[in-house]
Amino acid sequence: MTQPPRFDFTIHATDGKARTGEIAMRRGTIRTPAFMPVGTAATVKGVKPADVRATGADILLGNTYHLMLRPGAERVARLGGLHDFMGWDRPILTDSGGYQVMSLSDLTKRDENGVTFKSHLDGSRHTLSPERSIEIQRLLGSDIVMAFDELVPTTSTPEVQAAAMARSMRWAKRSRDAFDGGGAHAEGAAIFGIQQGALDQTLRGDSAAALIDIGFDGYAVGGLAVGEGQEAMFACLDFAPGQLPVDKPRYLMGVGKPTDIVGAVERGIDMFDCVLPTRSGRTGQAFTRHGPINIRNAKFAEDQGPLDPACGCPTCEHPEHGGSRAYLHHLVRSGEILGAMLMTEHNLWFYQAMMADLRAAIAAGRLKAFADAFRQAYESHAERV
Repeated sequence: MTQPPRFDFTIHATDGKARTGEIAMRRGTIRTPAFMPVGTAATVKGVKPADVRATGADILLGNTYHLMLRPGAERVARLGGLHDFMGWDRPILTDSGGYQVMSLSDLTKRDENGVTFKSHLDGSRHTLSPERSIEIQRLLGSDIVMAFDELVPTTSTPEVQAAAMARSMRWAKRSRDAFDGGGAHAEGAAIFGIQQGALDQTLRGDSAAALIDIGFDGYAVGGLAVGEGQEAMFACLDFAPGQLPVDKPRYLMGVGKPTDIVGAVERGIDMFDCVLPTRSGRTGQAFTRHGPINIRNAKFAEDQGPLDPACGCPTCEHPEHGGSRAYLHHLVRSGEILGAMLMTEHNLWFYQAMMADLRAAIAAGRLKAFADAFRQAYESHAERV
C-alpha cells in the first residue's frame, strides 16, 4: 500500500484569481479553499471533535503559545501528541505563537533571539524563539508548522514595519532550519512561511522574495485583520497573494467575517482561520445567509423557526426538537451551556457550507455570480447587532 504524500497541493480549477483544489497529507486531504476552526487550547470550544468533523472541517488550528503554557508541550508529547490528546485524527496546523506573544503578554524583552515574556496566566517568565516555537510544534505533533515571526501593527511607522519584516525573514530562515532538523517529524509534516510588510507593496514583495529563497511548503499572508479594516485589507490582498508562488497554498491568518473570506477567495487565498464562529456562538450571535442575528433579542422569544432555514446543521434541521430560535433565545439568555454549544455548532456548519459553496462556484466558473449574490443577501438583510 502506497503511503500518502507528506504534502501535495493540487489545483483542480481556477476562476479569475481564485483556485480550488486539495492538499494531500498523511492524516488526510484538505479541500481548498479551506476554513480551519480554531482549537486554541486543544479544543474547539463547546463542540466534540466528531461533531466538528461532521460540519465538514478537514483541518483544525492549535496554538503554540497557549499549549506551551498549559498543559505544556512536553506533557502533550508524553501523552501521545496533540491528535491523540484531543481525539482528532486529521491534520492540525499550529500557529507559531508570535501573535499571542505580542497581543496577550506583558512583554519584557524583544531582540534578535526572540521574545521573553510573562505568561498571561500566572506571570511566569518564558522565552519564545524561532527554535523553541518549532520545537513546541514538533512536540505537539503538528502537521503544518508555522514559522515564528514578529508582528507589528499596520499603524506602526514605516521604519518599524521594515525592521519587523526583515527580522521576521531572519527568523523564517531559523524556523526552516529548526524544522529541517526535526528528524521523523519533518519527514511527515510541512512548514509555512509568513509574509509580512503591513500594507506596503514593496515591503511585502521583499518579504515574499526572501521566503521563496528559503523555500516553504506553503505561504501565509500575515499581519492583516488587525484593525486596518476590510477596504485596506482587500487593497493589500489585491497584490500580496500574487507575490507568492502560484503552485503553493496561500493562507490568510486570522480571517475572518464571511464577506472577508469571500473577498479574499476572489483574490487568490486558499486557507483561513478565525475564532469568530466559535466566539460569536458563545455570545449569542448566529451567522445566517441573511446576515448575523443576535439570538438574545426579544423578537426571537416566541419564534419557532430555525436560525437559518437554508442551513443543514442538526439544530436547524429540527427546530421542533429543541432547535428553534425561541429555545435558543431562552438558553442563551439563561446562560445555559447548551445554548453556547448549539449556537457554536450552527456557526461552524455555516462556515463550512460557505466554503463548500465557494469551492463549487470556482469549479463551475461562476464565482463572481455566487460572491455577488452572497454579499447582496448577507449585507442587505443583516441585523444590526
